[in-house]
Amino acid sequence: MSRLDRILAGGLFAAGLAVVVGYGISQSALAQATDGPGPNLTIEVAGAANGTVVIDLLPDFAPQHVAQIVALAKEGAYDNVVFHRVIDGFMAQTGDVQYGKAGGDLSMAGMGGSDKPDIPAEFTDKLSFQRGVVGMARAQDPNSANSQFFITFGDASFLDGQYTIVGNVISGMDVVDKIQRGEPPATPDVMTKVTVQE
Repeated sequence: MSRLDRILAGGLFAAGLAVVVGYGISQSALAQATDGPGPNLTIEVAGAANGTVVIDLLPDFAPQHVAQIVALAKEGAYDNVVFHRVIDGFMAQTGDVQYGKAGGDLSMAGMGGSDKPDIPAEFTDKLSFQRGVVGMARAQDPNSANSQFFITFGDASFLDGQYTIVGNVISGMDVVDKIQRGEPPATPDVMTKVTVQE
């Protein structure tokens, strides 16, 4: 894996990403997409932020990505994984089950994945990266998402059509807002327990 791939796998969204326009996507489309029964991902967060975040996953839009997230959560793979990259006004990234476990050596956090295969992109023109939207991090190859995901703090529509949208925060965005910033944070917040309600 090249240095560029490692950096991108860590979630570095290059400053030169082209802005994608013309989708005409509204928050109402996302609200309608999240009216379904789930599955919901429940994340207990500890650190600068303390509380519960609930994400409504969107299998109708990203079935393979959602299936992988659900499988990892059910295995307990996401438990005690840190938020390793948090950029104010942009997003909070976590989910490195290989290198991102709290209490261990976090020097490689953001460069790993899981023991499961990478997932082909499942882009949609029906949804947009707005506040509280959850997307999958990936390397330079669009078909390289694995376990890492991020939650957007605000409008990040320039990511539309380049990163797979997997869900939307339906509860606990106030907790997300308190996650300690940094690349990596000095004392990263931790997903102490991640469960699935189907």
